[in-house]
Amino acid sequence: MLGQDETLELIKKAQNGDEQAKERLVSENSPLIKSVIRWFRDKGVENDDLYQLGCMGFLKAINNFDVSYNVKFSTYVVPMVIGEIKRFMRDDGAVKVSRAIKGLNLKINKFVDNFFMQNGRKASISEISKHFKISEQDVVMAMDSAKMPVSLYTPFDDGEEDGLTIIDRFDGEQNEDFVDKFALRDLIEKLDERDKKIILMRYFYDKTQSEIAERLGVSQVQVSRLENKILDNLRKKLEG
Repeated sequence: MLGQDETLELIKKAQNGDEQAKERLVSENSPLIKSVIRWFRDKGVENDDLYQLGCMGFLKAINNFDVSYNVKFSTYVVPMVIGEIKRFMRDDGAVKVSRAIKGLNLKINKFVDNFFMQNGRKASISEISKHFKISEQDVVMAMDSAKMPVSLYTPFDDGEEDGLTIIDRFDGEQNEDFVDKFALRDLIEKLDERDKKIILMRYFYDKTQSEIAERLGVSQVQVSRLENKILDNLRKKLEG
């Protein structure tokens, strides 16, 4: 990967019309583009098309990037690539998710979180269906709607600032932190059930190591060792 100084120099050249600089930036950042488009696989768009859309978003990032921004270029690229793909999917009709389904998904997520804390396991589709008095098919549809990442370029409708999008509400530092959390969530989802429980209970539900140990039927020392090991692995994957 290119260093920050070399990246900024290539961006300046690319913004002045240097096509070779653009090509090198795309080539060097191809792994980053591919890591972003994987979130959109199996959503009705071919992988080659996703990559082309990702490259279009990347080129827009080059043109719009201000080298005086207090943010890494790679961090700026991610929402630009996501926005390009989401706009295509919205305009092309590949993704149509109603507000009602989105609202139901939020309620289901809250129920699932509370169920996990009370029972120490995930709620089944059947249990969710009975709680909300809807069909299992409707549960699956609502939960599946959440697999599509929210566009950071969705208009932010708060009645005060017309025309702003979600990404506009973050300054450089907050934006970088937001993208890091986005990546972290993806890594947590891939943990095995025990490790995921430890992280969720410890950092999302403010449980002590002793409380987690009691819930899992292990010692506090074991929880401490496992927590350190999980965090170390997550940190390496984020930095890698």
